[in-house]
Amino acid sequence: MLSSFLGAFKSSCKAPRSLPFRHANVSPSRGISGLFTKTRTYTPGKPLGLQQKSLFTSRLQWQKGASHNLALGKRFFSQAPPPTEPLPILPTKSVGIWLMVSSTLVFAIIIIGGVTRLTESGLSITEWKPITGVIPPLTQHEWEEEFTKYKATPEFKLMNHSISLEDFKRIFYMEWGHRVLGRLIGVVFVGPLAYFAIKKRISPSLAAKLGGLGLLIGAQGALGWYMVKSGLDDTLMDTPGAVPRVSQYRLAAHLGLAFLLYAGMFGTGLATIKEWRFANGGNWMGMSSSAFSEALAKFPVQAFKARAWGLTGLVFLTALSGAFVAGLDAGLLYNEFPLMGGRVAPPRDELFSPAYAQKADGSDKIWRNIFENPTTVQFDHRVLAIATYLGTSILFLRARAMRQVLPPLTVRAATFAFAAVNVQLALGISTLLYLVPVPLAAAHQAGSVAVLSAMIHVLLTLRRPGAAAQAWRSLFMQRVHGASKKV
Repeated sequence: MLSSFLGAFKSSCKAPRSLPFRHANVSPSRGISGLFTKTRTYTPGKPLGLQQKSLFTSRLQWQKGASHNLALGKRFFSQAPPPTEPLPILPTKSVGIWLMVSSTLVFAIIIIGGVTRLTESGLSITEWKPITGVIPPLTQHEWEEEFTKYKATPEFKLMNHSISLEDFKRIFYMEWGHRVLGRLIGVVFVGPLAYFAIKKRISPSLAAKLGGLGLLIGAQGALGWYMVKSGLDDTLMDTPGAVPRVSQYRLAAHLGLAFLLYAGMFGTGLATIKEWRFANGGNWMGMSSSAFSEALAKFPVQAFKARAWGLTGLVFLTALSGAFVAGLDAGLLYNEFPLMGGRVAPPRDELFSPAYAQKADGSDKIWRNIFENPTTVQFDHRVLAIATYLGTSILFLRARAMRQVLPPLTVRAATFAFAAVNVQLALGISTLLYLVPVPLAAAHQAGSVAVLSAMIHVLLTLRRPGAAAQAWRSLFMQRVHGASKKV
């Protein structure tokens, strides 16, 4: 009777098989007694990483594997720890690195997408095959079939009717590489996301948020094909003076969604890495936790944060306006700066030409000129770009003036944003003056991502650490202080 009772108790006290954190020195088979007799202590002067991970593991094993046996355990172990609330799941640094790698791939596809458009390669593949499209034509017969399909498009008939098969292969591979990279992003993102979610390395709320980004990746592929279809429409042949190209509206939506995906991955990845370091004993944005909370409660810091949010929105809007410039080839007009045709702004009748109105009463003249008139589109992009530059400069100067109250990392991030926007302005002006050469135009598009990244970093330096990071740091500091007293 007694032996059967002891056997049942021993099996019930075993630690669970799957834990958010593991450490080689923690044996699940030791059960409650192993957690009590093998105490993890902090050794001064040694690296904190593995020591803290071991501390976290021991605490987590106690919570998940022994809390339900606490009442029974007290009858056998006089030094049983008091019951505690389960700690929230804290994503590890590897989660942050995975998100940063994913955002880097999105950054790359934004640049490659720009080059694909600049080289007029985007309409070379006339079908969307999400699975079989990974394999390009391999034989001469297959290449001839693809070339025949391309010959039926308006782009070939109106612009490229004299290209050879070898010329076609060059533009085909550019678009094919763009599409394959998009599929690779889906695999790199969704695969690890499923693993981290199943292994409970990320919280359910974070898994839902990242799952939403995964759905956006699929939507981005569908939107990309929807965009390409607009350039394959045969009705372009019936429009006098029409140039075969994709809809600027769909291009802007495609680019805007790519920017949102990048911002979601980059911002979440960077925040995860920072919170992991904070939970491991590091400071928060170059300050202690109490000093950061005090700084964030001050009105000037709150006003600075509000300005940073507004400026980030302006950066995004400027990038979208650049998509309209690209879609309408508006960069080939008025290749001078800062004037346009010797004036600050083109004539009003050119900016709001009645020729773009499609309704008899002309009620759609204003908004159609804003989005469909190349002259107006370039002018709007210039205005937004100058506003972005001035806004970033003012934010930088404000950060320098407030460096006594702002977190040190905020001042550093604002400085980097100012440097990025200066480079971006130089690239934009050079692209305009030199009639949109591919290398400069691609670098200009990369610069827009860099400025957005810098502003996301500024915003991250003005947010508090998450509840999970604060809870794990509290445990870490308790153990460190306890170990110091023993020493």
